[in-house]
This record gives sequence, structure tokens and C-alpha cells, in this order.
Amino acid sequence: MKKSIGIIIGGKTVEHEVSIITGMQVFENIDKNIYEPRIIYIQKDGKWLIGNSLHDINNFKAKKFEDAYEVLPGFKNDKLILYPHPELKSGFFGKKYDTYEIDIVFPAVHGTNVEDGALQGIFQMNTVPFAFGSVLSSAVGMDKVIMKKVFQSSNLPVVDYMWFYRSSFEEERQEIIKEAEKIGYPLIVKPANLGSSVGISKANNLDELLFSIEIAMSYDRKVILEKCVENVREINCAVIGYENDLEASLCEEPVGWKEFLTYEDKYVNKKKDAAESKRRIPADIEESVDTQIKHYAKEAFKAVDCCGNARIDFLFDGNNIFVNEINTIPGSISFYLWEGKGISFKQLITKIIELAEIQHNQRKANIVSYDIDLLNKMGGSGKHK
Repeated sequence: MKKSIGIIIGGKTVEHEVSIITGMQVFENIDKNIYEPRIIYIQKDGKWLIGNSLHDINNFKAKKFEDAYEVLPGFKNDKLILYPHPELKSGFFGKKYDTYEIDIVFPAVHGTNVEDGALQGIFQMNTVPFAFGSVLSSAVGMDKVIMKKVFQSSNLPVVDYMWFYRSSFEEERQEIIKEAEKIGYPLIVKPANLGSSVGISKANNLDELLFSIEIAMSYDRKVILEKCVENVREINCAVIGYENDLEASLCEEPVGWKEFLTYEDKYVNKKKDAAESKRRIPADIEESVDTQIKHYAKEAFKAVDCCGNARIDFLFDGNNIFVNEINTIPGSISFYLWEGKGISFKQLITKIIELAEIQHNQRKANIVSYDIDLLNKMGGSGKHK
């Protein structure tokens, strides 16, 4: 019997559309001889939808989902149960709304509220197997401030940086600017908890810094400022596995990359120079640099206790290698980094699902209940007898 795989896409996040692309790629490439995939679409208003029309990307472009209907998540026997919303009416002359059981959840989501551990917590609490990392690894991987602190504690090299809360900026504006200028211009200004280059900008002077901070604060309550590495090259490497059984992919270098690519550069604009939209795989770097990056990639993966497949992004200035960030659910699942190693997109998805089951079984082995009849040992006043 085929296992039912719920591919979750969308969500209340600014990376909603990017998630749809990733999820549809997973749906199209999953091994349907082994699995029965179903798209679960979380709308921007938070409603969960299911329906065969969600399996066609063209319906998302047209924003027409004729057979889709709202469901509510429930849980039973380590499965996700999708119940038709109770307000839906079905009968002999009406539309029939099915209830679906999902064996394994495959979150193909990006950004806050879905990739950051919030969604994973629903399944982890209810012992439903799900792909990629735990609540902890997802949360650490999303928050760039916490991520850098974890990387530093694991002796991984990161660029100079500082951070602050939006609520403290007005009161401590001068102190924050002073600390930022100690790092030195140019600076890269980012919301701490977003991806896909949303809200990121470069500041070459004070005016640009203040403007960039305002942009970043409109997206997140935490803002991070990083030293902009001059003459930098971005090198990316994916890692697949769980705990100590890890494998690194080929390294890539996005051609035409400067300090950073904007959201529009990545997903909207069509480059005048076609070469700018390409990747160089494998990256044109010395063998020693390639080896070091792959080592750092595995260490970063372990540092956040990741699982499945993650992409780690690096900055390389010709001499120094810096770990920039980890993407615990990378766009397009970074399938292109594995093809050169003989691993197809279909095989990659299968491996990720198998790792999800291993991670699930590890959690199931933990004791989660300790029966000592504590309530009956309490006195009427709530004090221990």
C-alpha cells in the first residue's frame, strides 16, 4: 500500500509564492510508484485547503480552485487527519467532501510561520512524521541572529555583525548607529527572520543605513547588520542526512552574484544577460576551498541539529570563507546540487522522506510520560502530602 504524503505549501508568509513553486516541483517529481502525494495549501489567511485542482500550477496562476475545500487538521495514530470544515454541507444532491489520512508530512514551505518551527510544532507535538528538521533546528535556521550565535559556538567563521530590536531603535538610535559604524561601511541590513532576500539592502553611508533599517524593521522586530565582504563570491553547498551520517553535495556559485540577490532578481526579473541567471556547478574553486566548504557545511548542519536536506550558503573573498546562513528547507529542495552526484530529484525526495521516518522513530523511542500519580499525592491546598 502506498504511503500518503501531504505536501504543504503556502502559509501566512511573504515567501508564500516561492513555497508554491517548491511544493509543485516536489509533487511533480515524487515517486508515485511508492507514494500517494497530495497538496495541502495554506492560504495567506491561514485556511487549509485540499482538492485535486491544487495539483496543477496553472490553477494557482489563475487563482481558480474549483474543487478545493477547507479542511481542519486532526491527529490520530501518528497520522494527520484532514477533516472537511464543519460548516461545509454535503449530501445526496450536494458535493461530497472526503476526509484524508496523511502518513508523512512534507513541508515545502519558506519563511516565518511555516519554515521557522511554528508549523513543525503542530506535527511534532502530535507525533506525526514530517520531513526536514525539528522545531529547534527550524527555528534556529530561520533566526539569523540565533543562527550566527550557534555557528560561533561551533567555531564556524561568520562575518562581523550586530543586531537590535525594533522596539529599542528609537531610544537607542545613536548607540546602535555608533556600534554599526564601528563594524564599518558598507553594511548589509536584514530582517532577522526572513529569507529569499526579502527586506535586505546594502548601506554605504549613514543615510542609506537609516533607510535600510526602516525597510528591515517593516518586516521583522529584529534587525541584523552585517559587514559587507568586498569582492565576494557566494558559494553554496547542500547536505543530506541525519545526525552523523551526512553527505555533502557539489558546490555551486551563482553567476553574476554580487553582495546579494534581491527577491525580484531570484524569482521575478528576466535577466538581460542570460548568464546572470545561471549557476556554475561545480563551483570554480580550488580543491582545498571546496573541501573546507563541504566540511563547514556538515558542521553547520549538525550545529542546528538538522535533518533531511539543507543548503548552506557561504561567502568567499578569495582568502576567507564565512558561513552566511543555513536554509533548512531550501527552495526547489536544492535538487540541482545533487544531480552532478548522480542523485535525481525523485531519489532526493525519497531519501528525505526516509530520513523523516528515521527521525520520527527516534522521537518515538523517547519516554514522554512519567506516571507517579502526582495529583493524588497533593493535599487539598495544593501542597504535597
